[in-house]
Amino acid sequence: MKPDLHRKPLVPHGWLRAMLFVLVYFMLLITAGILATRYNAHAVSGATTLVSNPGKAYLPLIINAALGLAMVWLFRKLVDRRKVSSLGLSLAGSAVHGGTGFFLGIFLLCSGSCILYFTGSLEWTDVRFSGNDLFLSFGLMAIVAFSEEIVFRGYVLQNLAESLPGWIALVVSALLFTIAHLSNPELTVTGTCTIFVTGILFGINYLFTRNLWFGIMLHFTWNFVQGPLLGFPVSGLPMEGLLQHSVTGNALVNGGNFGFEGSLVAVLLSAATIPVLVLIYRHNFRQTAAG
Repeated sequence: MKPDLHRKPLVPHGWLRAMLFVLVYFMLLITAGILATRYNAHAVSGATTLVSNPGKAYLPLIINAALGLAMVWLFRKLVDRRKVSSLGLSLAGSAVHGGTGFFLGIFLLCSGSCILYFTGSLEWTDVRFSGNDLFLSFGLMAIVAFSEEIVFRGYVLQNLAESLPGWIALVVSALLFTIAHLSNPELTVTGTCTIFVTGILFGINYLFTRNLWFGIMLHFTWNFVQGPLLGFPVSGLPMEGLLQHSVTGNALVNGGNFGFEGSLVAVLLSAATIPVLVLIYRHNFRQTAAG
């Protein structure tokens, strides 16, 4: 990655660029949420129930994603004065990173569901196939994953890492990622912990490689497998899944209304994966590690 060295950033400090970006970004999200709530009395945090009225639910999420992408483009061009591709979007050598993230997301969600099933906290009840729903959900989850990774791991983490030690930058970016989800419906303490831990998990690869495709693909399969395939709410947003299920017992174990991310299983699986990835990346990217 070769930044435009002949053009100095409009704001010299990376941490300040990141904070200015986050301030404007959050203000826009809040404004969009207020407008969405006024537009639809059933809107919750800018999104309605994805089961009862998917058309009205998808639009606010797409608008939020578009705001994030537009913000990144403007800040990268006008404030950072660098190419947007320098955020880590190069396709060269990204197949391994993207593929690893893709299959890791599937593994974590399937493993977590199996743990819930064999401990009696989850029961599969039916299969409901709708090609149209799966297609729309696939597109929505792809847009959400791409935009959030561009915002929090691409722009925010990269700029923070220019001013702070890599691991501190990663933790701060994960905290900001968590704050952005605090208005999600049915949020619990466990769900908040999961969002924070996955915020770190999504950024591990980027910290060492400056490649976004691991985080994008992991984020995508984490959401898509969780909601449209397994039928869990995604961060508290109800979704109609291919598989129908019911949960029993303690919500701390099964996630309750917040979905799989509200489960201790999700927190522990995600947290356990972090040191494994750190060991792998430190071994393979020793010379380029940012932390």
